[in-house]
Amino acid sequence: MQSSVREAAPVAEGGGAGTADGPEGLDGRGRRRPGRGRRIMKWSAAVLAVLIVGTAGAGYLYYQHLNGNIKHDDLNLGDNKVAKPTPNAAGQVPLNILLIGSDARDNKENQRLGGARETFGSPARADVQMLLHLSADRSNMSVISMPRDTLVRIPKCTDPDDDEVYPASNGRVATNQSLQRGGPGCTVATWQELTGIHIDHFIMVDFAGVVSMADAIGGVPVCVDANIHSRDRLGHGSGLKLEEGTHSIKGETALQWLRTRYGFEDGSDLGRAKAQHMYMTSMVRQLRENATLSNPLKLRRLAEEATTALTVDPGLDDVKKLYDLSNELRKVKPERITMTTMPNRYVGVQVEPTEDAEQLFRLVREDIALDGKDAKKAKAEEKLSDDPAAPDDEITVQVQNGTRTDTLAPASGRANAVAGLLQEEGFTRAVADASTVLSEDRTVVRFPSAELEGDAQAVAKSLGIPLSSVKRSTDVTGVTLVVGADWREGTAYKAPERDDKMPDADKALNGADENACMHVNPDFTF
Repeated sequence: MQSSVREAAPVAEGGGAGTADGPEGLDGRGRRRPGRGRRIMKWSAAVLAVLIVGTAGAGYLYYQHLNGNIKHDDLNLGDNKVAKPTPNAAGQVPLNILLIGSDARDNKENQRLGGARETFGSPARADVQMLLHLSADRSNMSVISMPRDTLVRIPKCTDPDDDEVYPASNGRVATNQSLQRGGPGCTVATWQELTGIHIDHFIMVDFAGVVSMADAIGGVPVCVDANIHSRDRLGHGSGLKLEEGTHSIKGETALQWLRTRYGFEDGSDLGRAKAQHMYMTSMVRQLRENATLSNPLKLRRLAEEATTALTVDPGLDDVKKLYDLSNELRKVKPERITMTTMPNRYVGVQVEPTEDAEQLFRLVREDIALDGKDAKKAKAEEKLSDDPAAPDDEITVQVQNGTRTDTLAPASGRANAVAGLLQEEGFTRAVADASTVLSEDRTVVRFPSAELEGDAQAVAKSLGIPLSSVKRSTDVTGVTLVVGADWREGTAYKAPERDDKMPDADKALNGADENACMHVNPDFTF
């Protein structure tokens, strides 16, 4: 196995590397700049690499040479696994790929591009993390980025190279630290723990490859609504200098575009992420439409650059596998590609996922298109368990109060009240658990094993709780009803209507938007 942790390297704008909890990203008043989407250009290079390898890989005689270029590492270094999604009626399953960019500066070329000499050879961090979700029917694609300093719990991970065990983090830490705990497989494990989304593959891209592949493709069109020069009087900025209008950029100019914070929008990482998304969508359109890619010499160069830039999991470790993946990705038209950033809120100078983030993760788990253009699906019939329920008066039920929210204290007495309702319905062994107060958005009935599923469904049906809210969970030892924030009062439960809309939809970028143009901050024009 080839270790990838120390072989990829992005860049900090202005030459500073910073740390997860250090001064990087603070403005002149000591405030954290919003967005924190540093180096999301890694994902652009990853998608480009996949598409190019798919275009060029099948026909070349030096197949094994290209295979030898590709570095690989283990997919998941954590102990907990997330089950694969259930196939749809056609037997298709969605595909989830985690795109990772490292901030390592471990070779001369990456050092030249990134500066920050004082950080040369220091442990790499996963400063770019983006989840690419390809729908089961291959009709749409969603991309969700996570800010580098998002506070998460990193699970126990074991380094595949030396078997060193990294214990689970003590509380929440910045998500970019996950790469330091054995490699990209720990970043995958961290995502799965947070989102509940099964991840099929990861792609990590060498930083210098951003420049070489941008050159190889021949340029990507971008637009600015005014002249821009990303440089302030203290020397901060990427150095990007463009006149108003549309330009085809490549090489180090493309790198400058992807690094630019000073000069776009409000000078935050939100603006930088927006520019990076625009670059990516334009790049995808360019690859689909540019007839010059039929030139064998250009394709050969692209294949060389792409395979050299990649570090992947074993499921993508040869050209044929990448070719097959690229065929799947190419099925999606640009107008069905949606890109967004995970909703978050500040915790000091760092951030944490919000309730809207969980909504976004649920949409991905359930393979619901973020653009809202899924075909209308017939309402699925609720499936009864094959396990027959015991008589009501023999079913032990524990009732917990989960009505606490971020803004509301728990509703007093809800566990006792609902336990009383169950007893009236004949579940005489229902008892309230006053030892814990939880936070659950929706009322849920949990059961630990298959032989109790029928019992759990019987409890749910007696109170009008939909069977979709009956969940198997190893966190409980028996049938457990958690009264959620959707049932803070009253004796009749009314299930809330499902909301399958994408949070912050107005901030998302559509892959077919050819009119997108970055707004230039007046302080950085000329």
